[in-house]
Amino acid sequence: MIYTAIDTFYLTDEQLRDSPSRKDGIDEATETALRVYGCDLIQESGILLRLPQAVMATAQVLFHRFYCKKSFVRFSAKRVAASCVWLAGKLEESPRKSKHIIFVFHRMECRRENLPIEYLDVFSKKYSELRHDLIRTERHLLKEMGFICHVEHPHKFISNYLVTLEAPELTQEAWNLANDSLRTTLCVRFKSEVVACGVVYAAARRRGIALPEDPPWWTVFDADEAGIQEVCRVLAYLYSLPKSEYIPVYKDNDSFTVRRTPELQVSKESPASAVASDKGTPIPSSSSQEKDSVTKAAPDKVKEKSDDEGKPLTAELNGKQDAAAKSKNEKSESGVDRSRERERERSRGRDRDGRGRDSDRDSRGRDSDRERDRRRRSRERSSGHSDKERSRRHSSRDRGDYYSSHSSREKDRHRHH
Repeated sequence: MIYTAIDTFYLTDEQLRDSPSRKDGIDEATETALRVYGCDLIQESGILLRLPQAVMATAQVLFHRFYCKKSFVRFSAKRVAASCVWLAGKLEESPRKSKHIIFVFHRMECRRENLPIEYLDVFSKKYSELRHDLIRTERHLLKEMGFICHVEHPHKFISNYLVTLEAPELTQEAWNLANDSLRTTLCVRFKSEVVACGVVYAAARRRGIALPEDPPWWTVFDADEAGIQEVCRVLAYLYSLPKSEYIPVYKDNDSFTVRRTPELQVSKESPASAVASDKGTPIPSSSSQEKDSVTKAAPDKVKEKSDDEGKPLTAELNGKQDAAAKSKNEKSESGVDRSRERERERSRGRDRDGRGRDSDRDSRGRDSDRERDRRRRSRERSSGHSDKERSRRHSSRDRGDYYSSHSSREKDRHRHH
């Protein structure tokens, strides 16, 4: 099911011409330059992070797939490249920490743009914003791809094809061309088998090694001649391009070194007006200006009054300080009284709890005494019944003995008569 979902992702030339970047006014040359620049960032960061080649190749494919659905104007190429490296490390089981990704891309940008290399503090606001952008961009990547991030690279087909063609001397050349093909859109236009055949064909032409053409060797590997010719044409155009440079088309500042600070207006409003503005209620500027004028005029009036009355302002300040000290002392004394009352209430509560526990113990003792009395009474009753039964048994025995003796006496009398 994964392979069928991936097969539907490949785009045609018409779909690439109608990409979101073209709709936002970016021409083909600018889009190609930005794709090459992003892939170069991924390749260089992978080398600095000591990542396997599979991780870098996966990150480049994810980069191209993402910009087939999103525009360079809406998403920064630098941040998307960093997120692709971070996500590809997880997919290829070679993960790296987010801070290492941020440090590497920060250092690369400083070197590429000839900026002074400054230390990026982990606990700074700048670092936290970069990490937040990294995580958010990764979520955009996964969302746009539908969480289908499986990638098939042409590298694994190259060695098998060359063994079948009995041309092992083309391995390194074909491998280099396959790495360079990831800087273009070939990975989203053709399957990996077609790209592998085109790379082998280009390597054979470069080295001047003949491959079987009767029948053509690419038909065995499910490729066609038109696809191979297109792969060779795209690679030739890639090598004719100058060194990749970043073209600022993103509408916001996408630098890792210089973060755009929002233009905060230094407002002289009161806290109440700030709260009202947060809630969405418009506040006219005239009212704030009037308040400012009133607040500025107040100390002037105080000075004028003090001059007219002939009283120095320092005496008033000293009186205010004394009153403030007295109020502080009163507050401290009231706080001490309150703490004492609280301690008393706590001690009373403890006494109540102790009394309650004692009453519970007394009630438990009374209940146990009552149970003991009941058991004793029941025992006495049972012993009384047993005594009565014993007396009854003895009386019955005595009666039996009496009757037996009486009968024997009568028998003796009858014998004598």
